[in-house]
Order: sequence, then structure tokens, then C-alpha cells
Amino acid sequence: MSRRSPGRATLEARWAHHDLQWREPEDVAFQWDGTERLDPRLFEHRVEGDFWDVLADAGGSLVLTREYEHLVVGLHVERSRPRVSYLRLPHPNGLAVDVARKRLFVASTRNPNLLFELGAARHLVPSRSTLASSSLTGCLLPLRSFHFPGCLYIHDVVFVGRDLYATAAGLNAVVKIASDGRSRPVWWPKCIDGPHGPRFERNYLQLNSIAAGQSLLQSFFTASASRPSRRRPGHLNFPVDGRGVVFSGRTREVAARGLTRPHSLRFHEGALFVDNSGYGEVGRVADGRFEALCRLSGWTRGLCFHGSVAFVGTSRVIPRFRHYAPGVEPRRARAGVHAVDLRTGRVLGSLTWPLGNHIFGMELTATLGSRGFAFCPEERRPNDVRAFYSRAAVSKWK
Repeated sequence: MSRRSPGRATLEARWAHHDLQWREPEDVAFQWDGTERLDPRLFEHRVEGDFWDVLADAGGSLVLTREYEHLVVGLHVERSRPRVSYLRLPHPNGLAVDVARKRLFVASTRNPNLLFELGAARHLVPSRSTLASSSLTGCLLPLRSFHFPGCLYIHDVVFVGRDLYATAAGLNAVVKIASDGRSRPVWWPKCIDGPHGPRFERNYLQLNSIAAGQSLLQSFFTASASRPSRRRPGHLNFPVDGRGVVFSGRTREVAARGLTRPHSLRFHEGALFVDNSGYGEVGRVADGRFEALCRLSGWTRGLCFHGSVAFVGTSRVIPRFRHYAPGVEPRRARAGVHAVDLRTGRVLGSLTWPLGNHIFGMELTATLGSRGFAFCPEERRPNDVRAFYSRAAVSKWK
């Protein structure tokens, strides 16, 4: 079938359209389709109590992931001034800080899975430009990314010593991630051992978080079930109430029971803490049992510490998974982060997003020397951001 050749005007219009695509650093840095611009109302927030002061005392930098909104958010306090910034990533989940190398790793769990490595910009490539790109020095830059099969269904990422590990919920296992981007299962609970080897073929347990010890044997892991069954995570009839467990790295057996959709298992000052998500709680695991410290207004997920303060994330309840949160009142649930006194369980301060959805992970990033990200909804300075991305570098230019 023959067609008439397009006229010169039609061709030039198409070429002009193509020429304008992929011009924004926000799109290019993370390969984001820029046809749909970000709704700034997602960043409207409310602050209660002494949230910003508590964060400033903790070093002033917190990064968290809002997975269903495809956002990584930076909360930063500098000279008593709060700053909220962001990156757009597909369904971001776990975060891990490499203190030795001053890097931040962010997991992205669409298909394929991705893992992004970021570092704080410290230097600018020499230029005659007078644009104020230096005002963004210290913001996190993407350095490299790795692709993994979507069936891994990566959730949490942590460093155990100098090695990076991730929970591959799709395999019911923990995978080790090599520096060249390869991964392989290195730990799994005994309950998935079968006559023909480990049952890696599908998600049976929702193995989702790691409390990193000095080795995998000294680490612990959370799951929504203690053994495989016909009902699997994602099924609307998957039983969760009181079925969640903590597995021991050493024995590969259950070390604690009675949780409901546990997440964000973490060590702090020798104690084991966890979010009992289905009841909106955060607390300790001791002697095989969960001891609630406090209950918050939402599905709890995301947990990190500074001294006697825990930063805890809360999320809304997804309607179709209402039974996953038997202890949360959906109408009261809100998305945000709360500073909790570990000594009393009192909430010292909160930052919530009225239009927010789900928080997954959070990490304090003061050790990276980071002040968040270049993209800031309250500081829309496109020329500065473009100049920053055109010149910024993590290591000194030679």
C-alpha cells in the first residue's frame, strides 16, 4: 500500500516535537516518561509537634520511599530551614546506606526490578556559566543502575558488613548482590526446602525485611507466613492475622510468632524492633514475642533510629487488601512519618501528606553528606537544576 510522502511542514513539526523530548534532567536521569508531569499537591503536608527539630537533632536528612506514587522523598533541615525534595522512580521500595562509600541504594520493583546507586554531588565541572548550580551541591546524583528479573520481587535492601543483600520475596529467599550487578540466593528458611531443592518458583511467604547482623547467620528476617500453603500473598483469602513470623538466620526456623504482616525489621542498640503493620504498631521482638511500643494512625512500614528516637512510617490501607490490616481503621489511616520516643512510646512530632498513599522504606542519610535531591516542589528553578545536572560530579574533575 503506497502512501503520499508527508509535506515539509509536517516533517518539520515532527522533528521539532522529537527535538523537545528528553530535555529535562528529571526525565533523563531516571529514564522517566515526562509526558505526565508531577502533581505538586502530592507534596502538601502537615507538621505536628517538634518533627523538624527532632529531625535536625538526628542529623537533618531523612530519605523515604512512597512506592505507589513512584516517589523517593528527601526531608532535610539546614540552618533551621526545612527542605522537601524528590526523585521519580518506578515503585521504589527498600533503601540501604553504604556508610563506607557514602552511597545510597534504592530498589525499584516493577518488571524488571532495578537497583539505583546514588551519591552526593561534591564537585562541579569547570564552566563559564554563571548559573547558581553550586546552590545544589550536596544533592544526590544517580551513578549507576542494575537490572534484575522481575520475578525476584525485591523488597528490602541492606548492608551486612560490606556486602549488599536484598529480600527477593518472589523467591522466598535473600539474594546477595555483587558489585557487577549479579545476584544469587544465599539464604532461605527451612520451610521452603523440598525434595527437589528450595521452592523458589513463586512467592509463598512474603519474605520482606532484614535486620542486619554482623553476618547473615546473625541476622533475622520477617515474613507474613511461617510455611507455604495453597493460599499465597496477593490472594484475597490469604490469612494474615497473627500469622506473621520472624526467622532466625542461624537456624532458618521461626524465632518469633504472632505478628500481622510484619515489615521493617531492624536492630537498634542490641534490641530487635519491627513494624507490626496490620495493627499499626511498632515495637520490640523479645523471647519469641512481639511487644508493642505504640500504635499509630495507619499501616506501619519504614523504620530507622537515632539515639532514643525511632522514625516510623505510616500508610493508608489499600481497599482490596483491607483484611491485611485488621487492627487499622482505614478512615483514620494517613501517610506520613512520625518521630517516636523509644523510652515512652510518645509521638514527638509527625509530618503527614493528606494526599499521600504508601510509605515503604526510610533511612537517615546524614552520613552521606546529603541534603536531599535537586528536584524541589517549592523551589522550581529549572535553570539551576539543568545547570546542576550539566556540571555536577561526585568525584573531583581531573
